[in-house]
Amino acid sequence: MATFVPRRIDLVIECRDYRIPVTSRNPLFEEDLSGKERLIVYTKQDLGSYGRQVDIEREQLIREFQRPSSVLFSSYKDRSSIRKILSFARIHATSEDSLLGSRAMVVGMPNVGKSTLLNALRVAGVHRGKVAQTGAQPGVTRKLGTSVKIIENAEEHEAVYLMDTPGVFVPYVPNPEAMLKLALCGSVKDTIIAPETLADYLLYHLNIYDPVVYGEFTTPTNDIIEVLNAIAKKTGRLQKGGIPDTEASALWMIQRWRNGHLGRFILDEVTEFTLRAENGSIGKSLSQGRKIEKEQRKLKAKQKRLGTSGIT
Repeated sequence: MATFVPRRIDLVIECRDYRIPVTSRNPLFEEDLSGKERLIVYTKQDLGSYGRQVDIEREQLIREFQRPSSVLFSSYKDRSSIRKILSFARIHATSEDSLLGSRAMVVGMPNVGKSTLLNALRVAGVHRGKVAQTGAQPGVTRKLGTSVKIIENAEEHEAVYLMDTPGVFVPYVPNPEAMLKLALCGSVKDTIIAPETLADYLLYHLNIYDPVVYGEFTTPTNDIIEVLNAIAKKTGRLQKGGIPDTEASALWMIQRWRNGHLGRFILDEVTEFTLRAENGSIGKSLSQGRKIEKEQRKLKAKQKRLGTSGIT
């Protein structure tokens, strides 16, 4: 598999979504990142944690299973977490012997907050404006960006430059629920899965977490249509004749959760068992990825032969 990490990169910051710490991991990164210093940043912590003891214990478990890679949990609203990332990059730069400065790259699944993190690091590190475009939908970053400075030169270290990358999607999704989780967190475009289906999956998690969070609309229920009808009437999302617009209501409900207004919780089950199982699946995912890539190469070669022979 062709590497997407340039040789000059000496530090990789891998972003994962705090709400799906297992599902947002891209196992195909493992081979490409081998031998590179790596910092794993779980972004959007403010959308999945209240800082309770159960959250702290889960974070510690994740740290233990990601060793020897370093792990930080971050929210772009929390300046202290941004400073911790800068501190890590600064310490790493001190250990690098380069006249051109330390070169870092941020990677991760679509819409996990890579560009937002880059902007936050730049503002906090060199007090300059945003350089990376961000958006609510995945795929805003289309190509490798140019390196931007996030830490100035100092006596003890050279400057640190960071490069943004497009979201790199896993070509092998292990099960339909993983796709639902990715879609609910915005790593898959909203047009891929019907909003009502996604809202129904969200309702399932809301009922596990605490059905009180949607209590202003209706009493606890497993019927998503009942919930969407109630939301439509409450928020005025009605079609001609007063008919509830369930699609618009579903999109509104999903966005409310994404913004942290329908409870802050994670979708993945994080236990020793699930983390061990995920570690064991890396080899399988790599093998699946190579198989897909090999089949694609064969197909391209066949199409090229057909084209040169004049066969249509």
